[in-house]
Amino acid sequence: MKKILFILLVVFILLSCSSNKIDRNLPVAKKMQIANELYDTKKYHKAIPYYTDVVLERNSAFTAEAQMKLADCYFLQNKFLDARFEYEEMIRLFKNYEKIADAYFRIGVCYYEQSLNAHYTQEETYKAIDAFQTFLDKFPLSDKRQEAVDYIEKCQYKLLEKKLYNGYAYYKIYDYSAALMYFDEIIELKMTDKIDKMALYYSARIYLRRNDRQNVDLILEKMKNKYPESKEIIKIENMINSMN
Repeated sequence: MKKILFILLVVFILLSCSSNKIDRNLPVAKKMQIANELYDTKKYHKAIPYYTDVVLERNSAFTAEAQMKLADCYFLQNKFLDARFEYEEMIRLFKNYEKIADAYFRIGVCYYEQSLNAHYTQEETYKAIDAFQTFLDKFPLSDKRQEAVDYIEKCQYKLLEKKLYNGYAYYKIYDYSAALMYFDEIIELKMTDKIDKMALYYSARIYLRRNDRQNVDLILEKMKNKYPESKEIIKIENMINSMN
């Protein structure tokens, strides 16, 4: 019984592999036609081998389009690392392609989607900002301009979250000078949101532990002006009262 199951498994694998193979003797135009039909029906994983084969036809009239569609296939499957590589190849090989702006834009999206939670390193977030800025510099009149700006703002906000987490990490190990350095950078931006509120809150706590009532009062005043209903204000006031 086990032997029969093993044979059936082998046959299934062979049939699966054979179904993914393409006829390399097909004319390049036919390969492109099949690829586009698969692409249009959202069968991206099946279109990839055909586009790849067309791309290898370096002198074909379809090569540039196939390279772009190949990158799009990976992108639309959320395979952002593969997509970014193919978009970069697109830019390297076909910089004058009519839709090259989309390649630049989607490289930024790929980096953004690959970026980690703000608790972790933000290398991809920085690269996303650079990629979107390159896109804006090269294509200032693009209809994706505002979308690129929005992505940059989201990236910058994530970097601010990272600063808050860095400051909090130093706060937890009692390195208050390092913590304040990060919190001050956030506070100086004069925003009005949760990141700013928490930077103010932990700064106040540090100054309380340092018995620096002057800075505590300054921070508390800012919090009352910006976040009058904040529960963090009550926490700071309770800490002050417990010290009196």
